[in-house]
Amino acid sequence: MKRNKKDRDTPKTSDLAPFQETNDEQILTTNQGLRINDDQNSLKAGPRGPSLLEDFHVREKITHFDHERIPERVVHARGAAAHGVFQVYESMASVTKAGFLHNPSERTAVFVRFSTVVGSRGSSDLARDARGFAVKFYTHDGNFDLVGNNIPVFFIQDAVKFPDLVHAIKPEPHQEIPQASSAHDTFWDFISLMPESMHMIMWVMSDRAIPRSLRMMEGFGVHTFRFVNEKGTSRFVKFHWKPLLGVHSVAWDEAQKISGVDPDFHRRDLWDAIERGDFPEWELGVQLVEEKDEHRFDFDLLDATKLIPEELVPVRRIGKLTLNKNPENFFAETEQVAFHPGHLVSGIEFSNDPLLQGRLFSYTDTQLIRLGGPNFHEIPINRSVAPVHNNQRDGHMRQTINQGRVSYHPNSLSGGCPMQAKADVGGFVSYAERVEGAKVRARSEKFFDHFSQASLFWNSQSHAEKAHIVQALRFELGKVAVPAIRERMVFLLAQVDKTLAGMVAQGLGMAVPMKVEGPLNQSVPADGQPKQFQPEPPVRTIDRSPALSMANTVKKGIATRKVAILAADGVDETALTGMKKALTAAGAQAKVVAPRLGLLKGAKGAQIVIDFSFLTAGSVLFDAVYVPGGEQSVEILKGDAKAIVFVKEAYLHCKPIAATDAGLELLLAAQPGGDKKAISHAEGVVHDETKLLAGDEGIVTGRGTQIVQVAGKFIKALAQHRHWDRESKGQMSA
Repeated sequence: MKRNKKDRDTPKTSDLAPFQETNDEQILTTNQGLRINDDQNSLKAGPRGPSLLEDFHVREKITHFDHERIPERVVHARGAAAHGVFQVYESMASVTKAGFLHNPSERTAVFVRFSTVVGSRGSSDLARDARGFAVKFYTHDGNFDLVGNNIPVFFIQDAVKFPDLVHAIKPEPHQEIPQASSAHDTFWDFISLMPESMHMIMWVMSDRAIPRSLRMMEGFGVHTFRFVNEKGTSRFVKFHWKPLLGVHSVAWDEAQKISGVDPDFHRRDLWDAIERGDFPEWELGVQLVEEKDEHRFDFDLLDATKLIPEELVPVRRIGKLTLNKNPENFFAETEQVAFHPGHLVSGIEFSNDPLLQGRLFSYTDTQLIRLGGPNFHEIPINRSVAPVHNNQRDGHMRQTINQGRVSYHPNSLSGGCPMQAKADVGGFVSYAERVEGAKVRARSEKFFDHFSQASLFWNSQSHAEKAHIVQALRFELGKVAVPAIRERMVFLLAQVDKTLAGMVAQGLGMAVPMKVEGPLNQSVPADGQPKQFQPEPPVRTIDRSPALSMANTVKKGIATRKVAILAADGVDETALTGMKKALTAAGAQAKVVAPRLGLLKGAKGAQIVIDFSFLTAGSVLFDAVYVPGGEQSVEILKGDAKAIVFVKEAYLHCKPIAATDAGLELLLAAQPGGDKKAISHAEGVVHDETKLLAGDEGIVTGRGTQIVQVAGKFIKALAQHRHWDRESKGQMSA
């Protein structure tokens, strides 16, 4: 459903306004403001002579061009972002001092960046990968960054292994292959020796790693943090983002095709939705754990490879995030935004998660090299809307012109300013957690349960989701060239679930190994005893968690869904417009796809605008397909191979398909044996002669004169997103 575009201004967008400019009706100048007379020729010693070093304009212009790019992020290089607001539903003052979580009438400006992890800036949006979900809250108490992913756990438990993980998953260094993919030897070699990664592997091999839209995926803070209230009481907290559109994915075959047709699929979808006023929304949820309950779980709260099942600690939804404005400039905002898990406000603090502790160092270090120095906080998109006053000075690209002679504390010459803030006026005071122990390089004993939550995730998936995980593992391990790596991985999978391992092994043409050479976990110190580092037997308090399956997500409507209407000259314009009206009223987008661009002529003479041709659009870019009647139109479509493929792919990818009158002939033509009159009866509105697409869920047929009824059933089918049971039939191949 469309949303109002007004009220998009936030304190942050107002803060950025003075930095925005346009060249409309302006005169070309140098960066120093000197008006340029000749921007066509460099300064030379004669028309054919050498260029002169004194040509300051050419030197400035070329130098700036040479430095237009800043180093890519090593990970999360490819991203898209948007501005928005966050409002809490009710005051959370009882559990946290964080002021932006106190007042339900307060709108806090945010900037949210989504990203893939592995690929370069030029890679595809549809790579199988985790997605970054980083939120910068511009609060009146300073910036708070919640830097998370769309997956609640991570590959490793300690930050010291992060460079190893990234080196393993990035393109192999000797040939720079593959891009944006984990399907290669070095990644699986590392993983096969690090069983702590198995829980994350299950998530990445699931459809969670190929979301339908950035607007339709969850987000997680990954780590355990703390809430601290005014009384100094601390509770552990896990952060969740729950999309109001539900959690949905595409199929892997579809993802591969989208990467070819539209590698910008996700960023385009996000941008278009915001421009239309279909503002993406998420609810912020928290899981709160009292300090006294820190050790009541079978896993360690400090272990980033574990989640807290919602069946053990429910997610309390405390506020809503709305993205309502696209950036003005991709580089200045999306590319230069600098997130950091150490950007805190009073009332939110860290746990001792060893992965989080390492990130607190790494993010500052990364910004220094990416953004060129210590003043990256002064880049407009990074500036706090809360006042900034301190004695930090100078450095590369300093923007602030500090006044006065004092840049130290304590001082008397400036009356002690800037002054330290007492706690009762917002001064940050770290939670006084008791810390004691020997100085060691070690992990909590509970960290060595590497398989119980991997099994929990597998057990919680639907039949279709399990089948997709098996196919993903077959694909990934099928790309591995070293047999020993495959054997170790299948052996690890057997520790998660023997049926899973057996199905993957079958696809790889091998048996599940009874044992593998060497210890299971080879992440062992040089002087460590390997036996002390091996996985502990799984401890399973619960076997299933329905919240972990996308089959149980929100399926309440079809808002923002995109439907292709296939048509040619002679189409039944009454049915076409009737279906389009019904879909639009329900919040979806209905686009006419035809053999060419321009205008169609309906059977009754109406002219219909074509949105896409078969050359510029494929079914993978849509959520569903409708084929209206009109014998001339359908005959033209049946003679167009691209129209046949369009319907075949939609069927293969389990999308809802509707057809009225002669439109059904296109569905039949796209199915093997479709030229033969056959069997059974179709689901949906009665169509007397329809007998081929027997019992297929999500296939709706009927008369054009019954378009209201057909549209109602089609909308109901579309709300289900996909009809995965169709996969097992294999009636139609793409």
